Amino acid sequence: MTAESKTLPLSPSRALLLAGWLFASVFFLYAFVLRVSPSVMVDDLMREFAVGGAVLGNLSAVYFYVYASIQIPIGVAIDRLGARRLASGAAAVCTVGVLVFAGADTLWMAYVGRFLIGLGCACSFVAALSVAAIWFPGRFALLGGLAQMLGVLGGVLGQGPFGYAVEQIGWRETNWWVAMGGVALTICLFLTVRDRPSGGVEPSRPLLEGLKRALSNGQTWLAATFGVGMTGSMLAFGGLWGVPFFMEARGLDKPEAAALASVMFFGWGAGAPLSGWLSDKLGKRRPFMVMGGLLATTGMALIVLFPAMPLPLLYAVLALQGAGSSTMVLSFAVAREHNPPWANSATLGIINSFVVGSGAVLQPSIGYLLDLTWDGRMVDGARVYSLDTFGFALQVLPWCCLAGVAAACFIREVGKPAR
Repeated sequence: MTAESKTLPLSPSRALLLAGWLFASVFFLYAFVLRVSPSVMVDDLMREFAVGGAVLGNLSAVYFYVYASIQIPIGVAIDRLGARRLASGAAAVCTVGVLVFAGADTLWMAYVGRFLIGLGCACSFVAALSVAAIWFPGRFALLGGLAQMLGVLGGVLGQGPFGYAVEQIGWRETNWWVAMGGVALTICLFLTVRDRPSGGVEPSRPLLEGLKRALSNGQTWLAATFGVGMTGSMLAFGGLWGVPFFMEARGLDKPEAAALASVMFFGWGAGAPLSGWLSDKLGKRRPFMVMGGLLATTGMALIVLFPAMPLPLLYAVLALQGAGSSTMVLSFAVAREHNPPWANSATLGIINSFVVGSGAVLQPSIGYLLDLTWDGRMVDGARVYSLDTFGFALQVLPWCCLAGVAAACFIREVGKPAR
């Protein structure tokens, strides 16, 4: 069986292969919970460690710094070593990070915890995509979209439910319980994920050949730019600053603001598998990317400019913005199709590095802009930013979406993956 087999023969192992893909995707869900959870701990963390928006943005973004910086090495390592050991080991590292973060009594220890969380979570999405590419290549965009849907479900869980738990039992205790889930996930990954079969594959190639091939391909860079444009607004707004923005703009309590911000993730969760399925079925990528990008740009602009719009309309705009942004999953499909199968994981690692790197750049950048025009107002030891300050800082997000649209216009369609 090769990496590009269209179907798998029916056998008792098929259920196990699906289970391996599912738990790798659940790992991405777990990673997304941890990715966005700082958004419902903003005031708690500001108060606990006596910091402002810029420092808090960096504390949250440590996850993204390490996650993005090691995506390419992880892609190369999965191509060479397989997803099973890397995914289960990474889940264990992530769990340790949650424990360290929950017990941190200094800002330095909190940074260490977030670093370990990002280090472990870095393997999650690439592992899920690699399992799909190896065992179910004919359904790659669909399974990638479903993995995104599970990840976005993690985004929802990491806001409303996580925020409610923080309100009820505290941020430390909530993270202790999340760590227990990480232990169970580590065991499930080790028991179900299966690596590329040893027979019938191409001869091994030099370690960095796949990386060089993908980096030298202009379509890889266009796909990465589109992914950054679509994901940046979700990670910066939905993943951190959306909750305090809605608390200020609409006078909401934290759980209510978190539930409102999570509507973007519902849109993303519905749009990712749908756009993946339609794109696979019609054999087209660019039209869905351009249309999704325009929808995301329009939605983000409306949210920032008119946050006091009627609530039903705001719900609709948030959902449509998430659905448009979800077409970022096609950036992985485009990059994979323009590069050979022996470079699969390296290619996916490159795209994911840029995608997650958008959060590493935008979260602290927006925090810096908020601090730049902060009027000095504080409540219970935490900084509070005015609506005008938020409007100034968040205006960069629609422009990021528009840059993704521009890149999508130059994507070339390809009938079959490159060899």
